[in-house]
Amino acid sequence: MRKSKISGLGFYVPEKVVTNDDLAKQMTTSDEWIQQRTGIKERHYAEDGEGVSHMALKATHRCLEDAGKKPEDIDFIILATLSPDHCFPASSQFLQGYLDIPPTPAVDVHAQCSGFLYALTLADQCIKTGLYNNVLVIGAENHSTGLEYNDRGRAVTVIFGDGAGALLLTPAEDGDSRVIMNSFLYAEGKHAK
Repeated sequence: MRKSKISGLGFYVPEKVVTNDDLAKQMTTSDEWIQQRTGIKERHYAEDGEGVSHMALKATHRCLEDAGKKPEDIDFIILATLSPDHCFPASSQFLQGYLDIPPTPAVDVHAQCSGFLYALTLADQCIKTGLYNNVLVIGAENHSTGLEYNDRGRAVTVIFGDGAGALLLTPAEDGDSRVIMNSFLYAEGKHAK
């Protein structure tokens, strides 16, 4: 059975930096309080109109450059996000269009914090079965547009920022030591509430 490997990596974070002191002007918190609990000093926020698909595009270009591939080499796109550009169509569809490549399957995975791991596992199975050879996996979030900038939202707002990370999964060659060995996914919906 084929195994898969990560052939390229890329990331993007927006230019706008929001410090802990910036958040302290909007809610009861402090740089010391945030750093003590999270280790976070600053986070990046997307500008108005800069959605998940836009950030994913920038991470994708860096990933492809790292892998020595072109956009048209991609034969499947899996984008993990809980903050899509729209409810539908999927953000991956917009990304596919921005890449200006021939018709390519593209799907969003909405599995919250574990979404990227679910996307990576799906991509790995696509490679192992021989169905696809160059699977683009992206994790991208635009949390800043959905946070509460007040005391009620403090515990969550101080943690999250915006950005995207991408990888290209390809078949490994014989003797490759850097392969995805296996993965295990599970969910316990009874704890959803």
